[in-house]
Amino acid sequence: MTDATQQAKPPSKTSDTRLTSMNLELVVIPVSDVDRSRTFYESLGWRLDIDHATGDDYRIVQFTPAGSGGSVMFGQNITTAAPGSAQGMHLVVSDVLAARDDLVRRGVKVSDPFHDVGGIFHHSNGKGIAKGPNPERKSYASYVTFEDPDGNGWTLQEVTARLPGSLRDTSFTTQLHDAVWGSAK
Repeated sequence: MTDATQQAKPPSKTSDTRLTSMNLELVVIPVSDVDRSRTFYESLGWRLDIDHATGDDYRIVQFTPAGSGGSVMFGQNITTAAPGSAQGMHLVVSDVLAARDDLVRRGVKVSDPFHDVGGIFHHSNGKGIAKGPNPERKSYASYVTFEDPDGNGWTLQEVTARLPGSLRDTSFTTQLHDAVWGSAK
């Protein structure tokens, strides 16, 4: 049997319950114009990691948002996805209003701040969304959105305390707390 035809074997049963560490490193986004996209992501202040081409039909451009361990890559002949089809990519910020102001200063069209009235996560269909940040500025509860020139959709989410927090932690909405730990806790 060659490597290409071998079936994946189930993991062997051992008493080792450690998980393999996996870090999200890279998201490939589809774009129609590599130079236009490079200009846009540079305008965000993101670090250019690489711009490499081989011949006339292959190019990769990679940027890393400030403070991020993960990067975004786009280019020519690196994905078959339709330009603008990457949606729901979230960037975490500590202050969604300050981050929004920064993007606006950079010339980016950014949505008004919003929050989910259910308190857990915003709905993609727009239902249950209220204007403005979460009234109590609870962690994970306030958002703004923007798009790159092709329409790839980004969401800035305000996170000031990380899950899982203490059961008595008041940094989260009651709804999010109850969804994670249950209402009896």
